Amino acid sequence: MPKNKGKGGKNRKRGKNEADDEKRELVFKEDGQEYAQVLRMLGNGRCEAMCIDGTKRLCHIRGKMHKKVWIAAGDIILVGLRDYQDDKADVILKYMSDEARLLKAYGELPENIRVNEGIAGAGEEDTEEVEDYIQFEDEDIDKI
Repeated sequence: MPKNKGKGGKNRKRGKNEADDEKRELVFKEDGQEYAQVLRMLGNGRCEAMCIDGTKRLCHIRGKMHKKVWIAAGDIILVGLRDYQDDKADVILKYMSDEARLLKAYGELPENIRVNEGIAGAGEEDTEEVEDYIQFEDEDIDKI
């Protein structure tokens, strides 16, 4: 009978991201890097993103982030551009929503980009009240 050599199963591996909640330093782009917004996830560690320079690129999620940092459509990411392939890039970093808002406030991101686009209904709230309930009279309830 083989000995158990590991220290646990997949539930032990799930609890590894304890340090992600603390504040981290805001990372700005350098030369050879660009900000982008994820258009759609393609699977197999890839996504399609629209870069700030106006180019749509196929982005590869690096192994350090794969299955540890979850990227969804509408997220703001930092990609590393390739010298030999202009239509492909590598995802370096995913910005949290508050970090993306700070980038927009610093003028790094253009004004036409919506930071919370991935969240349904975020940013566009209706000012008029809509009644989602039906009000019954006391007589109507007795008839039911």
